Amino acid sequence: MQSLRKTTAWMIPSGMRIARMSAGEMGSGAGKGGGGGGSIREAGGSFGKMEVAHEEEYFYKQRQEQLAKLKKQAINQEDFHSESIKHHEEAIARHKKAIEQLKKH
Repeated sequence: MQSLRKTTAWMIPSGMRIARMSAGEMGSGAGKGGGGGGSIREAGGSFGKMEVAHEEEYFYKQRQEQLAKLKKQAINQEDFHSESIKHHEEAIARHKKAIEQLKKH
């Protein structure tokens, strides 16, 4: 979980992190600075906290999907480059063989 915090920390601007921390407990009612995030969250109580939990779960799942896509993309790139290296090595071997054939004649 700590590595997830490190990888996603750069995604959230520092000003937003500070604002979230200073607003008090999320879902406990309308916050300072205007805009409470909707009528359910403004009402506070258990429904507001439940709404916050659903939002957090949604964004957590979204981050997990993004990380899975990035990982798959990195693996695909590695496979592509490994295959390219193999083809280049084969081409080098063919050219060296052709050069040797030319030197013999």
